[in-house]
Order: sequence, then structure tokens, then C-alpha cells
Amino acid sequence: MQPGTLTRPELTLADRCDRCGAAAKVRAILPSGGELLFCGHHGRAHADKLRELEASVETGS
Repeated sequence: MQPGTLTRPELTLADRCDRCGAAAKVRAILPSGGELLFCGHHGRAHADKLRELEASVETGS
């Protein structure tokens, strides 16, 4: 790991979608450092905008 690099924990069943409250399957890390969690449905629905914002997208199991 490089100095100053932060790692984020794996998504768990306790992580919930910021849009609807379902189990989170997608983590979008914004360039500002903030993050959004989405279920699969909302992750797909917002995928174009997240790419436009140059967010880093991670998917959980």
C-alpha cells in the first residue's frame, strides 16, 4: 500500500442503498472523496452519471 492511500472495507449486509435502503451492491467513490452506496438497480440507473463525474465504481458480491 502506498503512503496516504486509504482502503475502504468490503460491502456487508449492513450496508444499504442511499436511494432505497436495499442491500448495497455498488460503491461509487466520488473525486471529492465522498462515497455513495447503491443497490444493483440504482447502480445501473446512475451508471452514466457516475462515469460523467469520473467516480470510481466498485461492486460487491
